[in-house]
Amino acid sequence: MDPLTDALDVAQVRGTVAATVHAGDAWGLDIADIPGAAFHAVTEGTAWLCLDDREPLRLMPGDLALLPAGTPHRLASDPGRPCDPFDHVAARQALGTGGRLTVGTGPARTRILCASYHQETALVLGLLPDLVHLPADPEAPIEHVLRLLGHEIRRPRVGAPTVLDRLLDVLLVHIMRTWLESEDAGRVPPSWLAALRDPTVAAALTALHTEPARNWTLETLARRAGVSRATLLRRFPALVGQPPLAYLARWRMELAARQLRTTDDAIGPIARSVGYTSEYAFNRAFSRIRGTTPGRYRAHHRL
Repeated sequence: MDPLTDALDVAQVRGTVAATVHAGDAWGLDIADIPGAAFHAVTEGTAWLCLDDREPLRLMPGDLALLPAGTPHRLASDPGRPCDPFDHVAARQALGTGGRLTVGTGPARTRILCASYHQETALVLGLLPDLVHLPADPEAPIEHVLRLLGHEIRRPRVGAPTVLDRLLDVLLVHIMRTWLESEDAGRVPPSWLAALRDPTVAAALTALHTEPARNWTLETLARRAGVSRATLLRRFPALVGQPPLAYLARWRMELAARQLRTTDDAIGPIARSVGYTSEYAFNRAFSRIRGTTPGRYRAHHRL
């Protein structure tokens, strides 16, 4: 499995459509209390995205904005417009009948698809900048996914919630791909995500994710990546932010944590599934990396 797919699965990132906003003139929405990351796609017209610590950003037709940390923000017809609190309940009720959340005066000039992404851990979205802005690109696959989303929202049928959620998952992967290909990805701190831009480090990461329980050494990992041990030791920490085997240890604990959250498997089998023959050694490693014992972690996440 490739690292991005693997990490999205382990972090249990799931998208949910929040609203389709149809806005006329003189409108503003203050959006807070977001259950996860916030996402907006302007399908028609324009809107201003305002955050307290940034210059207002004008979103044009086809533009996407992702706020991975769910930072409170405002959408408005102009930057100085007073904003009303976003009504999450009214938006969900409208969406359930294929309707829309109407704001402003006069006929609708702007249409915005709003969604949120929930995650169990910040393993993926926590590595992105506070704001990811992708200008419109008519040739990009994202445009096709947005059209499908719009069709499902306008004509809700049996299974529509499942289709919408899956399309949002697909959309997020395309957003991540596009961001990784942008210059912005080269300006963030080192991480496994940004390191996917480098073919050598990406090959090493893929090997670790494909066989996390294997008894990897620097020599065997370097051979798999097709470079010398010295090259791997130089490039991997520089781009990922930690040495290969330290990354492997933390990734194993991510896999173990997911099993503890989602299964009733005993600690011993979980330890063996991530490469530990000794349950004692696994418990020590988990406590060192996660700050608590496997048993306490499981109990906390079952509350």
